[in-house]
Amino acid sequence: MIEHTNLTKEVLTSILKSIDEAIHVVNTEGISIFYNEVAAYHDGLEINEVLGKSLLSVFPSLNEKNSTLLKVLKTKQPIYNQPQSYVNIHGRKIETMNTTLPIVDHGVIIGAVEIGKDYSQIQSLYERLLDMEKGLKKSKNGKKRVFYTLDDLKTVNQPFQEIKDRARKLALSDSPVIVFGESGTGKELFVQGLHHASNRSQGPFIAQNCAAIPSTLLESILFGTAKGSYTGALDRPGLFEIASGGTLFLDELHTLPIDLQAKLLRVLEDSMVRRVGSSTNILVDVRVITALNIHPLQAVEKQQLRHDLFYRLNVLSFELSPLRERQEDILFLSEQFITFFNGVLKKQVCGLDEEIQRIFIHYKWPGNVRELKHTIEYMMNVCEEEQLTGKDLPILLKQAGPPKGKMSTPLSLKSHLQKLENDLISQALSLSKGNIMQAASLLDIPRQTLQYKLKKNRAE
Repeated sequence: MIEHTNLTKEVLTSILKSIDEAIHVVNTEGISIFYNEVAAYHDGLEINEVLGKSLLSVFPSLNEKNSTLLKVLKTKQPIYNQPQSYVNIHGRKIETMNTTLPIVDHGVIIGAVEIGKDYSQIQSLYERLLDMEKGLKKSKNGKKRVFYTLDDLKTVNQPFQEIKDRARKLALSDSPVIVFGESGTGKELFVQGLHHASNRSQGPFIAQNCAAIPSTLLESILFGTAKGSYTGALDRPGLFEIASGGTLFLDELHTLPIDLQAKLLRVLEDSMVRRVGSSTNILVDVRVITALNIHPLQAVEKQQLRHDLFYRLNVLSFELSPLRERQEDILFLSEQFITFFNGVLKKQVCGLDEEIQRIFIHYKWPGNVRELKHTIEYMMNVCEEEQLTGKDLPILLKQAGPPKGKMSTPLSLKSHLQKLENDLISQALSLSKGNIMQAASLLDIPRQTLQYKLKKNRAE
Protein backbone atom coordinates (compact mmCIF):
# COMPACT_ATOMS: atom_id res chain seq x y z
CA MET A 1 0.00 0.00 0.00
CA ILE A 2 2.86 2.38 0.89
CA GLU A 3 4.66 1.57 -2.36
CA HIS A 4 1.47 2.25 -4.32
CA THR A 5 1.01 5.60 -2.54
CA ASN A 6 4.61 6.64 -3.26
CA LEU A 7 4.22 5.63 -6.89
CA THR A 8 1.03 7.67 -7.14
CA LYS A 9 2.78 10.72 -5.70
CA GLU A 10 5.70 10.32 -8.09
CA VAL A 11 3.40 10.01 -11.10
CA LEU A 12 1.32 12.98 -9.96
CA THR A 13 4.43 15.09 -9.40
CA SER A 14 5.77 14.12 -12.81
CA ILE A 15 2.49 15.11 -14.46
CA LEU A 16 2.33 18.46 -12.68
CA LYS A 17 5.91 19.25 -13.64
CA SER A 18 5.23 18.51 -17.30
CA ILE A 19 2.13 20.73 -17.60
CA ASP A 20 2.82 23.93 -19.50
CA GLU A 21 1.08 26.10 -16.92
CA ALA A 22 2.35 27.74 -13.75
CA ILE A 23 1.21 25.61 -10.80
CA HIS A 24 1.63 26.67 -7.19
CA VAL A 25 0.25 24.68 -4.23
CA VAL A 26 0.19 25.81 -0.59
CA ASN A 27 -0.95 24.05 2.56
CA THR A 28 -3.38 25.50 5.09
CA GLU A 29 -0.54 27.48 6.70
CA GLY A 30 0.27 29.24 3.42
CA ILE A 31 3.51 27.29 3.01
CA SER A 32 4.44 26.33 -0.57
CA ILE A 33 4.44 22.54 -0.97
CA PHE A 34 4.56 22.35 -4.79
CA TYR A 35 5.92 24.83 -7.32
CA ASN A 36 6.75 23.83 -10.87
CA GLU A 37 9.37 25.18 -13.26
CA VAL A 38 6.85 27.16 -15.33
CA ALA A 39 5.72 29.03 -12.21
CA ALA A 40 9.35 29.71 -11.26
CA TYR A 41 10.08 31.05 -14.75
CA HIS A 42 7.00 33.33 -14.68
CA ASP A 43 7.85 34.63 -11.21
CA GLY A 44 11.56 35.14 -11.92
CA LEU A 45 12.56 32.83 -9.07
CA GLU A 46 14.29 29.54 -8.40
CA ILE A 47 12.13 26.66 -7.15
CA ASN A 48 14.19 26.36 -3.96
CA GLU A 49 13.47 30.01 -3.17
CA VAL A 50 9.76 29.16 -2.86
CA LEU A 51 9.32 25.55 -1.71
CA GLY A 52 8.91 25.25 2.05
CA LYS A 53 8.65 29.02 2.41
CA SER A 54 5.73 31.17 3.50
CA LEU A 55 3.90 32.67 0.52
CA LEU A 56 4.03 36.18 2.01
CA SER A 57 7.78 36.00 2.64
CA VAL A 58 8.50 35.22 -1.03
CA PHE A 59 6.01 37.73 -2.44
CA PRO A 60 6.14 40.66 0.02
CA SER A 61 3.57 42.77 -1.86
CA LEU A 62 0.88 40.18 -1.12
CA ASN A 63 -1.17 39.98 2.06
CA GLU A 64 -4.12 38.01 3.38
CA LYS A 65 -6.57 40.32 1.58
CA ASN A 66 -5.10 40.46 -1.92
CA SER A 67 -3.55 36.98 -2.26
CA THR A 68 -5.85 34.69 -4.23
CA LEU A 69 -4.28 31.59 -2.65
CA LEU A 70 -4.85 32.83 0.90
CA LYS A 71 -8.32 34.07 0.02
CA VAL A 72 -9.31 30.62 -1.25
CA LEU A 73 -7.90 29.01 1.89
CA LYS A 74 -10.12 31.29 3.95
CA THR A 75 -13.34 31.23 1.91
CA LYS A 76 -13.04 27.67 0.54
CA GLN A 77 -14.47 29.07 -2.71
CA PRO A 78 -12.73 28.86 -6.11
CA ILE A 79 -11.64 31.97 -8.00
CA TYR A 80 -11.58 31.84 -11.80
CA ASN A 81 -9.57 33.97 -14.25
CA GLN A 82 -8.50 36.58 -11.71
CA PRO A 83 -5.84 39.10 -12.84
CA GLN A 84 -3.15 39.56 -10.22
CA SER A 85 -0.12 41.81 -9.96
CA TYR A 86 2.57 41.29 -7.32
CA VAL A 87 6.27 41.79 -6.63
CA ASN A 88 8.73 38.98 -5.83
CA ILE A 89 11.56 39.11 -3.29
CA HIS A 90 13.90 40.52 -5.95
CA GLY A 91 11.61 43.48 -6.67
CA ARG A 92 10.38 42.19 -10.01
CA LYS A 93 6.74 42.96 -10.89
CA ILE A 94 4.71 39.96 -12.09
CA GLU A 95 1.40 40.03 -13.98
CA THR A 96 -0.64 36.81 -14.10
CA MET A 97 -4.13 35.54 -14.82
CA ASN A 98 -4.95 32.96 -12.13
CA THR A 99 -7.50 30.27 -11.47
CA THR A 100 -7.28 29.25 -7.81
CA LEU A 101 -9.02 26.21 -6.35
CA PRO A 102 -9.40 24.77 -2.85
CA ILE A 103 -8.01 21.27 -2.23
CA VAL A 104 -10.57 19.36 -0.16
CA ASP A 105 -10.23 15.90 1.36
CA HIS A 106 -13.33 14.33 2.90
CA GLY A 107 -14.90 17.74 3.36
CA VAL A 108 -11.83 19.28 4.98
CA ILE A 109 -9.71 21.88 3.17
CA ILE A 110 -6.07 20.80 3.15
CA GLY A 111 -4.60 23.44 0.83
CA ALA A 112 -5.08 25.46 -2.34
CA VAL A 113 -3.72 25.20 -5.89
CA GLU A 114 -3.23 28.06 -8.30
CA ILE A 115 -2.92 27.68 -12.07
CA GLY A 116 -1.53 30.82 -13.62
CA LYS A 117 -0.80 32.29 -17.04
CA ASP A 118 1.95 34.86 -17.41
CA TYR A 119 0.48 38.10 -18.76
CA SER A 120 3.38 40.37 -17.83
CA GLN A 121 4.50 40.85 -21.42
CA ILE A 122 0.97 41.08 -22.79
CA GLN A 123 -0.05 43.58 -20.10
CA SER A 124 3.06 45.63 -20.85
CA LEU A 125 2.25 45.49 -24.55
CA TYR A 126 -1.32 46.58 -23.82
CA GLU A 127 -0.16 49.57 -21.79
CA ARG A 128 2.30 50.53 -24.52
CA LEU A 129 -0.50 50.16 -27.08
CA LEU A 130 -2.71 52.57 -25.15
CA ASP A 131 0.16 55.03 -24.78
CA MET A 132 0.89 54.81 -28.49
CA GLU A 133 -2.78 55.27 -29.35
CA LYS A 134 -2.77 58.45 -27.26
CA GLY A 135 0.57 59.77 -28.42
CA LEU A 136 1.28 58.66 -32.00
CA LYS A 137 -0.28 59.15 -35.43
CA LYS A 138 -1.21 62.74 -34.59
CA SER A 139 -1.60 65.62 -37.00
CA LYS A 140 -0.67 69.24 -36.26
CA ASN A 141 -3.93 69.89 -34.42
CA GLY A 142 -3.21 66.98 -32.08
CA LYS A 143 -5.83 64.62 -33.52
CA LYS A 144 -5.16 61.17 -34.82
CA ARG A 145 -5.29 60.77 -38.56
CA VAL A 146 -5.96 57.96 -40.99
CA PHE A 147 -3.74 56.97 -43.85
CA TYR A 148 -6.35 56.08 -46.48
CA THR A 149 -9.39 57.63 -48.08
CA LEU A 150 -12.10 56.03 -50.22
CA ASP A 151 -10.18 57.22 -53.29
CA ASP A 152 -7.38 54.82 -52.33
CA LEU A 153 -9.80 51.91 -52.80
CA LYS A 154 -9.20 51.48 -56.54
CA THR A 155 -11.77 49.78 -58.75
CA VAL A 156 -13.27 49.78 -62.24
CA ASN A 157 -16.05 47.41 -61.16
CA GLN A 158 -19.37 49.27 -61.34
CA PRO A 159 -21.10 47.56 -58.35
CA PHE A 160 -18.03 48.17 -56.21
CA GLN A 161 -17.88 51.80 -57.34
CA GLU A 162 -21.53 52.16 -56.31
CA ILE A 163 -20.62 50.86 -52.84
CA LYS A 164 -17.93 53.56 -52.58
CA ASP A 165 -20.43 56.24 -53.69
CA ARG A 166 -22.96 55.05 -51.09
CA ALA A 167 -20.22 55.05 -48.46
CA ARG A 168 -19.40 58.72 -49.15
CA LYS A 169 -23.03 59.68 -48.56
CA LEU A 170 -23.52 57.57 -45.45
CA ALA A 171 -20.15 58.51 -43.94
CA LEU A 172 -21.75 61.72 -42.65
CA SER A 173 -24.08 59.72 -40.41
CA ASP A 174 -23.11 58.78 -36.84
CA SER A 175 -24.98 55.47 -37.07
CA PRO A 176 -22.99 52.27 -36.43
CA VAL A 177 -21.72 50.33 -39.43
CA ILE A 178 -21.01 46.70 -40.25
CA VAL A 179 -18.53 45.97 -43.04
CA PHE A 180 -18.15 42.35 -44.07
CA GLY A 181 -16.24 40.46 -46.70
CA GLU A 182 -13.53 37.88 -47.11
CA SER A 183 -10.04 38.43 -45.77
CA GLY A 184 -8.04 40.73 -48.02
CA THR A 185 -10.96 42.59 -49.62
CA GLY A 186 -9.88 45.90 -48.09
CA LYS A 187 -12.20 46.25 -45.07
CA GLU A 188 -9.85 48.36 -42.92
CA LEU A 189 -8.95 50.60 -45.85
CA PHE A 190 -12.68 51.02 -46.52
CA VAL A 191 -13.35 51.83 -42.85
CA GLN A 192 -10.54 54.40 -42.77
CA GLY A 193 -12.12 55.92 -45.87
CA LEU A 194 -15.47 56.14 -44.07
CA HIS A 195 -13.84 57.92 -41.15
CA HIS A 196 -11.98 60.32 -43.44
CA ALA A 197 -15.21 61.22 -45.27
CA SER A 198 -17.15 61.72 -42.01
CA ASN A 199 -17.69 64.74 -39.78
CA ARG A 200 -15.32 63.00 -37.34
CA SER A 201 -12.33 63.08 -39.68
CA GLN A 202 -10.47 65.45 -37.35
CA GLY A 203 -11.11 63.16 -34.39
CA PRO A 204 -9.23 59.99 -33.45
CA PHE A 205 -9.45 56.78 -35.44
CA ILE A 206 -8.77 53.75 -33.25
CA ALA A 207 -8.63 50.24 -34.71
CA GLN A 208 -8.60 47.03 -32.68
CA ASN A 209 -8.64 43.46 -33.98
CA CYS A 210 -10.73 41.51 -31.47
CA ALA A 211 -8.93 38.27 -32.32
CA ALA A 212 -5.47 39.71 -31.66
CA ILE A 213 -5.78 40.14 -27.89
CA PRO A 214 -6.51 37.41 -25.28
CA SER A 215 -10.17 37.54 -24.26
CA THR A 216 -9.17 38.01 -20.61
CA LEU A 217 -7.59 41.37 -21.50
CA LEU A 218 -10.12 42.62 -24.03
CA GLU A 219 -12.54 44.02 -21.47
CA SER A 220 -9.91 46.23 -19.84
CA ILE A 221 -8.57 47.26 -23.25
CA LEU A 222 -12.00 48.31 -24.51
CA PHE A 223 -13.46 49.83 -21.35
CA GLY A 224 -10.41 50.72 -19.24
CA THR A 225 -9.59 49.91 -15.63
CA ALA A 226 -10.13 51.58 -12.28
CA LYS A 227 -7.39 51.71 -9.70
CA GLY A 228 -7.70 48.77 -7.33
CA SER A 229 -10.03 46.77 -9.58
CA TYR A 230 -7.42 44.05 -9.20
CA THR A 231 -4.02 43.97 -7.57
CA GLY A 232 -1.76 46.48 -9.30
CA ALA A 233 -4.51 47.91 -11.51
CA LEU A 234 -4.19 51.60 -12.42
CA ASP A 235 -6.70 54.17 -13.60
CA ARG A 236 -6.43 53.77 -17.35
CA PRO A 237 -8.80 54.74 -20.14
CA GLY A 238 -10.00 52.10 -22.56
CA LEU A 239 -10.23 52.41 -26.32
CA PHE A 240 -13.77 53.82 -26.13
CA GLU A 241 -12.51 56.78 -24.11
CA ILE A 242 -9.45 57.25 -26.29
CA ALA A 243 -11.64 57.19 -29.43
CA SER A 244 -14.17 59.67 -28.04
CA GLY A 245 -14.92 62.33 -30.64
CA GLY A 246 -13.89 59.98 -33.43
CA THR A 247 -14.28 56.42 -34.66
CA LEU A 248 -13.63 53.05 -33.00
CA PHE A 249 -13.11 50.22 -35.48
CA LEU A 250 -13.55 46.70 -34.10
CA ASP A 251 -12.30 44.12 -36.58
CA GLU A 252 -13.30 40.42 -36.46
CA LEU A 253 -16.17 41.29 -34.14
CA HIS A 254 -17.44 37.68 -34.13
CA THR A 255 -14.36 36.65 -32.11
CA LEU A 256 -15.36 38.97 -29.26
CA PRO A 257 -16.59 36.87 -26.30
CA ILE A 258 -20.39 36.82 -25.96
CA ASP A 259 -20.34 38.44 -22.50
CA LEU A 260 -18.33 41.36 -23.86
CA GLN A 261 -20.74 41.65 -26.79
CA ALA A 262 -23.48 42.33 -24.21
CA LYS A 263 -21.39 45.12 -22.68
CA LEU A 264 -20.66 46.53 -26.13
CA LEU A 265 -24.41 46.60 -26.80
CA ARG A 266 -24.98 48.64 -23.62
CA VAL A 267 -22.35 51.17 -24.70
CA LEU A 268 -24.04 51.51 -28.09
CA GLU A 269 -27.41 52.04 -26.43
CA ASP A 270 -26.31 54.46 -23.68
CA SER A 271 -23.05 56.02 -24.98
CA MET A 272 -21.64 55.30 -21.52
CA VAL A 273 -18.71 53.13 -20.48
CA ARG A 274 -17.79 51.84 -17.06
CA ARG A 275 -14.17 50.97 -16.40
CA VAL A 276 -13.46 47.52 -15.01
CA GLY A 277 -13.80 47.72 -11.22
CA SER A 278 -15.50 51.13 -11.25
CA SER A 279 -19.08 52.11 -10.36
CA THR A 280 -18.93 55.36 -12.33
CA ASN A 281 -20.23 55.76 -15.87
CA ILE A 282 -18.26 57.85 -18.36
CA LEU A 283 -19.95 59.53 -21.32
CA VAL A 284 -18.27 58.83 -24.67
CA ASP A 285 -18.95 60.15 -28.15
CA VAL A 286 -17.83 57.38 -30.47
CA ARG A 287 -18.97 56.07 -33.81
CA VAL A 288 -18.52 52.31 -33.81
CA ILE A 289 -17.66 50.54 -37.05
CA THR A 290 -17.28 46.78 -37.01
CA ALA A 291 -16.02 44.26 -39.52
CA LEU A 292 -16.37 40.51 -40.02
CA ASN A 293 -14.70 38.16 -42.49
CA ILE A 294 -17.88 36.04 -42.64
CA HIS A 295 -21.48 37.02 -43.35
CA PRO A 296 -23.08 38.51 -40.19
CA LEU A 297 -26.12 36.23 -40.48
CA GLN A 298 -23.79 33.25 -40.63
CA ALA A 299 -22.08 34.51 -37.46
CA VAL A 300 -25.48 34.86 -35.77
CA GLU A 301 -26.47 31.37 -36.88
CA LYS A 302 -23.22 29.95 -35.44
CA GLN A 303 -23.84 31.86 -32.19
CA GLN A 304 -20.64 33.85 -32.71
CA LEU A 305 -22.60 37.10 -32.79
CA ARG A 306 -25.53 38.06 -30.56
CA HIS A 307 -28.83 38.67 -32.36
CA ASP A 308 -29.49 41.90 -30.48
CA LEU A 309 -26.00 43.26 -31.13
CA PHE A 310 -26.28 42.44 -34.83
CA TYR A 311 -29.58 44.31 -35.14
CA ARG A 312 -28.15 47.30 -33.26
CA LEU A 313 -25.03 47.43 -35.43
CA ASN A 314 -26.73 46.64 -38.72
CA VAL A 315 -28.05 50.16 -39.24
CA LEU A 316 -25.65 50.63 -42.14
CA SER A 317 -23.93 47.67 -43.79
CA PHE A 318 -21.49 47.21 -46.63
CA GLU A 319 -20.45 43.94 -48.25
CA LEU A 320 -17.08 44.06 -50.01
CA SER A 321 -17.09 41.58 -52.86
CA PRO A 322 -14.25 39.10 -53.32
CA LEU A 323 -11.84 39.78 -56.15
CA ARG A 324 -12.99 36.76 -58.15
CA GLU A 325 -16.44 38.39 -58.47
CA ARG A 326 -15.03 41.58 -59.99
CA GLN A 327 -12.70 40.16 -62.60
CA GLU A 328 -12.17 43.47 -64.37
CA ASP A 329 -10.37 44.66 -61.23
CA ILE A 330 -7.78 41.85 -61.38
CA LEU A 331 -5.85 43.23 -64.34
CA PHE A 332 -6.61 46.84 -63.41
CA LEU A 333 -5.20 46.45 -59.90
CA SER A 334 -2.27 44.45 -61.25
CA GLU A 335 -1.25 47.45 -63.34
CA GLN A 336 -1.69 49.74 -60.31
CA PHE A 337 0.60 47.54 -58.21
CA ILE A 338 3.17 47.24 -60.98
CA THR A 339 3.35 51.04 -61.20
CA PHE A 340 3.74 51.26 -57.43
CA PHE A 341 6.51 48.68 -57.22
CA ASN A 342 8.28 50.16 -60.24
CA GLY A 343 8.71 53.25 -58.09
CA VAL A 344 9.76 51.32 -54.99
CA LEU A 345 12.18 48.95 -56.76
CA LYS A 346 13.41 51.44 -59.40
CA LYS A 347 12.31 49.19 -62.27
CA GLN A 348 10.48 49.73 -65.56
CA VAL A 349 8.28 46.65 -65.88
CA CYS A 350 5.55 47.39 -68.39
CA GLY A 351 2.81 44.93 -67.43
CA LEU A 352 1.75 41.28 -67.58
CA ASP A 353 2.31 39.06 -70.58
CA GLU A 354 -0.74 37.32 -72.09
CA GLU A 355 -0.10 34.03 -70.28
CA ILE A 356 -0.02 35.73 -66.87
CA GLN A 357 -3.19 37.67 -67.68
CA ARG A 358 -5.00 34.40 -68.39
CA ILE A 359 -3.62 32.79 -65.22
CA PHE A 360 -4.60 35.78 -63.08
CA ILE A 361 -8.15 35.88 -64.46
CA HIS A 362 -8.56 32.12 -63.97
CA TYR A 363 -7.15 32.02 -60.42
CA LYS A 364 -9.70 32.30 -57.56
CA TRP A 365 -7.63 34.66 -55.35
CA PRO A 366 -8.67 33.31 -51.92
CA GLY A 367 -6.58 36.09 -50.32
CA ASN A 368 -8.22 38.67 -52.59
CA VAL A 369 -6.56 42.08 -53.17
CA ARG A 370 -3.98 41.48 -50.43
CA GLU A 371 -2.87 38.25 -52.12
CA LEU A 372 -2.76 39.93 -55.53
CA LYS A 373 -0.58 42.75 -54.18
CA HIS A 374 1.84 40.33 -52.50
CA THR A 375 1.97 38.24 -55.68
CA ILE A 376 2.88 41.28 -57.78
CA GLU A 377 5.45 42.33 -55.18
CA TYR A 378 7.13 38.92 -55.34
CA MET A 379 7.11 38.86 -59.14
CA MET A 380 8.48 42.39 -59.37
CA ASN A 381 11.38 41.43 -57.12
CA VAL A 382 12.41 38.41 -59.22
CA CYS A 383 11.49 39.75 -62.68
CA GLU A 384 14.36 40.27 -65.13
CA GLU A 385 12.29 40.97 -68.27
CA GLU A 386 10.26 43.93 -69.49
CA GLN A 387 7.04 42.14 -68.57
CA LEU A 388 6.01 39.76 -65.79
CA THR A 389 6.03 36.21 -67.17
CA GLY A 390 5.27 32.67 -66.08
CA LYS A 391 8.76 32.10 -64.68
CA ASP A 392 8.17 34.94 -62.20
CA LEU A 393 5.11 33.32 -60.65
CA PRO A 394 5.22 32.31 -56.97
CA ILE A 395 5.04 28.58 -56.36
CA LEU A 396 1.38 28.61 -55.25
CA LEU A 397 0.16 30.00 -58.55
CA LYS A 398 2.44 27.66 -60.49
CA GLN A 399 0.89 24.73 -58.64
CA ALA A 400 -2.60 25.99 -59.47
CA GLY A 401 -1.93 24.93 -63.06
CA PRO A 402 -2.76 26.61 -66.37
CA PRO A 403 -6.30 27.95 -66.95
CA LYS A 404 -8.75 25.63 -68.66
CA GLY A 405 -11.01 26.76 -71.46
CA LYS A 406 -11.59 30.32 -72.49
CA MET A 407 -10.58 33.25 -70.36
CA SER A 408 -13.48 34.81 -68.48
CA THR A 409 -14.29 38.40 -69.31
CA PRO A 410 -15.86 41.27 -67.37
CA LEU A 411 -18.91 40.89 -69.66
CA SER A 412 -19.57 37.32 -68.52
CA LEU A 413 -23.37 37.09 -68.22
CA LYS A 414 -23.14 34.02 -65.98
CA SER A 415 -20.94 35.71 -63.38
CA HIS A 416 -23.11 38.85 -63.30
CA LEU A 417 -26.32 36.84 -62.92
CA GLN A 418 -24.76 34.82 -60.11
CA LYS A 419 -23.72 38.05 -58.37
CA LEU A 420 -27.26 39.45 -58.73
CA GLU A 421 -28.77 36.25 -57.33
CA ASN A 422 -26.41 36.30 -54.32
CA ASP A 423 -27.20 39.96 -53.64
CA LEU A 424 -30.97 39.33 -53.74
CA ILE A 425 -30.64 36.35 -51.39
CA SER A 426 -28.57 38.43 -48.94
CA GLN A 427 -31.16 41.23 -49.00
CA ALA A 428 -34.03 38.78 -48.45
CA LEU A 429 -32.24 37.16 -45.51
CA SER A 430 -31.51 40.57 -44.02
CA LEU A 431 -35.14 41.74 -44.36
CA SER A 432 -36.43 38.47 -42.88
CA LYS A 433 -33.84 38.57 -40.09
CA GLY A 434 -32.48 35.21 -41.15
CA ASN A 435 -35.85 33.42 -41.42
CA ILE A 436 -35.49 31.00 -44.35
CA MET A 437 -39.26 30.61 -44.94
CA GLN A 438 -39.87 34.36 -45.06
CA ALA A 439 -36.81 34.95 -47.24
CA ALA A 440 -37.99 32.30 -49.72
CA SER A 441 -41.40 33.98 -49.82
CA LEU A 442 -39.80 37.37 -50.56
CA LEU A 443 -37.77 35.78 -53.36
CA ASP A 444 -40.85 33.94 -54.66
CA ILE A 445 -39.07 30.58 -54.68
CA PRO A 446 -39.65 27.34 -52.71
CA ARG A 447 -37.94 27.07 -49.33
CA GLN A 448 -36.06 23.96 -50.50
CA THR A 449 -34.66 25.88 -53.47
CA LEU A 450 -33.34 28.65 -51.22
CA GLN A 451 -31.78 26.12 -48.84
CA TYR A 452 -30.09 24.39 -51.79
CA LYS A 453 -28.67 27.69 -53.08
CA LEU A 454 -27.39 28.65 -49.63
CA LYS A 455 -25.76 25.25 -49.19
CA LYS A 456 -24.20 25.48 -52.66
CA ASN A 457 -22.82 28.99 -51.99
CA ARG A 458 -21.24 27.88 -48.70
CA ALA A 459 -19.63 24.89 -50.40
CA GLU A 460 -18.12 27.18 -53.04
